[in-house]
Amino acid sequence: MKNSSQKFLALLSGALLFTATLSANLAFADENPAPADASLLPVYQQFGEKAGLVAIVDDLMVNLVTDIRTRAFFADADQKHIKLELVDQFCVILGGPCTYTGKTMHESHKKLAINEADFNALVEDLQLAMNKHNVPFRAQNKLLEKLAPMHREVITKP
Repeated sequence: MKNSSQKFLALLSGALLFTATLSANLAFADENPAPADASLLPVYQQFGEKAGLVAIVDDLMVNLVTDIRTRAFFADADQKHIKLELVDQFCVILGGPCTYTGKTMHESHKKLAINEADFNALVEDLQLAMNKHNVPFRAQNKLLEKLAPMHREVITKP
């Protein structure tokens, strides 16, 4: 059974990932890259900067492909491309010096029929990857807090 902090993180992030309208939080290819929140730069550093994000997202993808709950969404997908986009997305959200050039989350996920359980499984897999790389719990929460509103664009199936 999950402890209370893990439950809280799952609930917070259960509102999470793979972005909504990327709004002002993300820089797109035709815009100047700007951090989502300059105060998050120390959090970006706690993630190990870009190299740390690459390692975390590499492990996230392994988790997603081996997790029976998420495998169908990722096994035959362009994993290399997804990893590159996630690294840039997380980097920008955390105030790093990156530019996100991917599609909106709505566009990326609209045909995937993702439900809340699928989404929550992905969040758990992300948490496992962050824990593996010893990302402090508070730093994890900062990322998940920024990603949480994006769930509305990712969940496409009731």
